[in-house]
Amino acid sequence: MSSNLTKQLLSAVLSLLLVIGTTPLEARAQQTGSTGYSGQGVPLSPEELQQLVAPIALYQDSLVAQILGAATFPDQIAAAASWLQQNSYLHGATLMQAVDATPWDPSVKALTQFPSVLANLATNLSWTSSLGEAYHTQGADVMSAVQFLRAKALAAGNLKSGTQLTVVQQSPQVIVIQPANPQVVYVPLYNPMIVYGYPYVTPAYVAPPVAATAVVAFGVGIAVGAMMSSSCCAWGYSSWNCGWHGTTTVVYHGGAYYGNSAWHGGYYGSSASAYGAYGSAHASSGYNPSTGTYARGATVSNGYGSQSVGQAYNPKTGAYGTTEQGSNANGSWGSSTVSKNGNTAYSQHQTTSQGTTGSVQTSNGGKAVGASGQYNSAAAGQTANGNKYATANGNTYSNTGSGWSQESGTSNTSQKSGSSYSGQSASSYSGASNNSQKSGSSYNSEASKGWGGQEKSSGSSAFSGSSDGGWGSRSSSARGSASRGGGGGWGGGGRR
Repeated sequence: MSSNLTKQLLSAVLSLLLVIGTTPLEARAQQTGSTGYSGQGVPLSPEELQQLVAPIALYQDSLVAQILGAATFPDQIAAAASWLQQNSYLHGATLMQAVDATPWDPSVKALTQFPSVLANLATNLSWTSSLGEAYHTQGADVMSAVQFLRAKALAAGNLKSGTQLTVVQQSPQVIVIQPANPQVVYVPLYNPMIVYGYPYVTPAYVAPPVAATAVVAFGVGIAVGAMMSSSCCAWGYSSWNCGWHGTTTVVYHGGAYYGNSAWHGGYYGSSASAYGAYGSAHASSGYNPSTGTYARGATVSNGYGSQSVGQAYNPKTGAYGTTEQGSNANGSWGSSTVSKNGNTAYSQHQTTSQGTTGSVQTSNGGKAVGASGQYNSAAAGQTANGNKYATANGNTYSNTGSGWSQESGTSNTSQKSGSSYSGQSASSYSGASNNSQKSGSSYNSEASKGWGGQEKSSGSSAFSGSSDGGWGSRSSSARGSASRGGGGGWGGGGRR
């Protein structure tokens, strides 16, 4: 089975799982709406909701709709932001077609056309999760909060039509914001502390750098004309809007859209399997109410090998992880990403009969690479504070700013002088070896805090994962069945 076919099968299985796991609940949501609070917390007050939506209330209606819908899928937002960063070379129709092949919700797919917005949501995952839960449980109240803030900005003289926006007050309660040019969308940039005439402070939110004035500025225009006319992507910008009259909610393709129906309290786990002449596929998804963690994973196998993917996300802590692992007769390989509150670490590894190589890089500067074989091994790296380390054949070297020196191993003058382990040599390795953990590499400390800081589950769970850090109860779900299938190490699950 080819690599492309394997990836397509993984996507298909995950998509199938999402349909199986959410259709009954989503149907109920479409019937009952989302005006009553059904979550596990106390309903937010109007003032709290205003603080929550202040960063996006002055966006265009369609963009507000996409954000509210996507915020109910915070794990997919984190995955999409990471994917977009790794595929930054894709543009235009090529990008849209690649995004269309992913298993993400249409609202998340739509935001890939607005990378700055998607990155901001991913950087502030705790706020994003709160926004999504508020929309899911208090949808009409959230929409009312948006209109209240628009009226405040309009009264303060800071919301007005221009070359980028058209602002129309249709009634005392409804202010509509649309692009001045339907083909181009400019994302508003403003300071919530000033623009409304009242200093709104949004908890758990770090705003992008903006001017300390009440002026609404704009980023680079995003051409949405091609997306609107594309036959491949029905999730595009023009498919979204806000229903300000009648049922106050997000509108998608002309109908009310309530977001992720699998939010807190009503969803614990589901699984799906498929078998055929060429192999098998397994997928599972679950929610652990004890820790607040969502996870899903999938595995495909055939006569040539196997491949697994997995994701896990905890909205209480903002911690997120994703992994992809594979193996065949020639060896194994994999990559993983962990993130918390905007700090991210990426790792890769590969093992063959010749040996093993691995690397890690963090978003704040720590990086490492290492390799080992039958006869020798070496590693080199740099911590977040700029200290460099290297090892080779049992010798250890460091450079903390005054040149290379040997720390242990067989004495070698040329190596201690740096001729063999120069700064150029170390930088070409571009990473911190395990020594970075001794010196406080952000990868070690952040990964530890990101996953280990969560309380461990004492209740039931529908997914498996690391027993450390709260991902981990493998007991049967509260619904009475264990979640089965691959998990790629993160979590749709194994069975106990």
